[in-house]
Amino acid sequence: MQASRMRALLEAARAGDADSFGRLVDPFRAELHAHCYRMFGSVHDADDVLQETLIRAWRGLAGFEDGGSVRPWLYKIATNRCLTLIERRGRRELPTDFGPGAAPPTESVWLEPYPDDRLGRPDADPEARYLSLEAVELAFVAALQHLPPRQRAVLVLREVLGFPAAETAGLLEITVAAVNSALQRARRTVGERGPGHSQREVLSAVGEEGVGDLAARYASAWELDDVDGIVALLTEDARYSMPPLPEWYEGRADIRAFLLAKPLTMRWRFRTARANGQIAFGTYRWDEDISAFVPGGLDLLVLRGTRIAEVVSFLTAEFGPFGLPERILD
Repeated sequence: MQASRMRALLEAARAGDADSFGRLVDPFRAELHAHCYRMFGSVHDADDVLQETLIRAWRGLAGFEDGGSVRPWLYKIATNRCLTLIERRGRRELPTDFGPGAAPPTESVWLEPYPDDRLGRPDADPEARYLSLEAVELAFVAALQHLPPRQRAVLVLREVLGFPAAETAGLLEITVAAVNSALQRARRTVGERGPGHSQREVLSAVGEEGVGDLAARYASAWELDDVDGIVALLTEDARYSMPPLPEWYEGRADIRAFLLAKPLTMRWRFRTARANGQIAFGTYRWDEDISAFVPGGLDLLVLRGTRIAEVVSFLTAEFGPFGLPERILD
């Protein structure tokens, strides 16, 4: 936004023009929401904090120093609000954060999937959009949750959003030395817990056509009740989890036994979706009482080469935000 245009909107907003305030902050809504999601691992918490951020910004316009973009100022409000609330709400996790057979704490809360459509217009700069998708990949967001809140904020502000060290220090009201120290520790933790490769790298190696073919074969195998076809698409060490259920399965043999014992005793339909910059499916199980397929879960696939390394089936995900129907007729 041109500086003159921003100043005009800011002046009008300070005078009480809500429409001008909306035009001032609208370009940053999507990225602020994604930022809050990275901090919390929850779309619903991100919704709440984004709303609070904009309310606080509207009420605090008089305190904004007119000398540059409102973007850093909005990030300061949003990040500090996140830091305040994270302490109260605790860490979100995935079942695979706990070892096989290990029972998670009863108070565990789980990560939520993120609709790609929340990241902004599909006609935005392709490189910028790829980077924004990469920065909400499920494994990365899950790794962020294992950082202390301030380290989490520093890593996201510096590595994802590209704020310089001095500006990050100003946003968090800490020293540059503290920023650099927190970043070093955060990088080490995320490096240990995060993915060894991004799904963007997989796409580059396999190609859109290869990924599309893999997705089509996976969905078809489920709809045909073909357990061998499903298992053949998995890596040897594949993992399968279903939050909010705590149990999860690892390896082709265990996953095969689970599928035969439970899911594949039902009929299924799959519909393609996108979540966290990754392939996903809305899965629908047959409900005899209403003679229709109803939501069974949102399955997010993590790829490694030409195989599926992990399936996270979010059993309680809302389908609407992913553009999926609430039921499918046979």
